[in-house]
Order: sequence, then structure tokens, then C-alpha cells
Amino acid sequence: MTEPREVLTWEAFGAAARALAQQVVESGYRPDLLLSITRGGLLPAGAMSYAMGIKNLHIINVEFYTGVDKRLPMPVLLPPVPVAVDLSGQKILIIDDVADTGETLRMVRDFCAEHVAETRTAVLYEKPKSVVHCDYVWKRTSEWISFPWSSEPPLLGEATDN
Repeated sequence: MTEPREVLTWEAFGAAARALAQQVVESGYRPDLLLSITRGGLLPAGAMSYAMGIKNLHIINVEFYTGVDKRLPMPVLLPPVPVAVDLSGQKILIIDDVADTGETLRMVRDFCAEHVAETRTAVLYEKPKSVVHCDYVWKRTSEWISFPWSSEPPLLGEATDN
């Protein structure tokens, strides 16, 4: 018997990203820039960027998961690290695909905190054990999530995460 899974299709992803962007807009928060946590946050951030009409989109590269349910002891920032001057005084919306443990989001939020005017967080999914309670969440679940961009094995090399 396999574990129950939350399966996000490409079609549902489009609706989810737009609904998440709508939450931000309806809250009255107007970020100066969107900060995508790579790799999982790239597609949600891109879709939300279009939905919100915000072209100022940056990435921050963090490694935490090394395989299915395998992670490093703590998240690690990978180069290139955003330059503080690019964030200075800005209102930031940090975007990722899932707040599982929440440790990655917490690290990125803490990294930004001393440089920015305000940060808020947005994720497609938030799990109950997350240490960060995101400002904007499309769906809450405790199930393993199959994302359309990572549900198939990579064409080159071995899978490093799903």
C-alpha cells in the first residue's frame, strides 16, 4: 500500500498560483519585489509575477532536501547570494512551493530581515509541522506532495529530490 499523496497537476498549478497571487492582492500588500526560493519556488514565483504584474523578481538558491524525505541538518545558502543593496528598504514577498519543515523559509526570511522594510511569505502548500506560518497559503496538507515539475525522474543523472 502506498502513502496517500497530494497530486498537483499542471492545470491545478496554474489555478493555484493565480489564487495565491489573488490572496496577496486582496490583502492590500504591495511587494516591491518577489523573491523565489529555488528550485521549488521558481515556477510559483514566475506565475505569480505575471498574475500580479510585478516584474521585479529575484532568486535565492537554498539547498536543504537531498532526496525523498532526506535533508541536510540545516538549510544552506548557495551562490549567488542576493546582494543586500538589491533588497535594501524593499517590501519582499518570499515564494516557495511548500513549507514542509519551514526551515528554509525561516532562514531566507531571517537573511532578508536586516535589509528590508518588510517580508511576507507565500507558498502553494503548508504542512502542519512548519515552523513558519506563511502569510499566504493556497492549501494545507500533511500528505507528501507530487509536483508536476518534479514527479518524473530527471533525464540526466539520478534524482536528487522529488
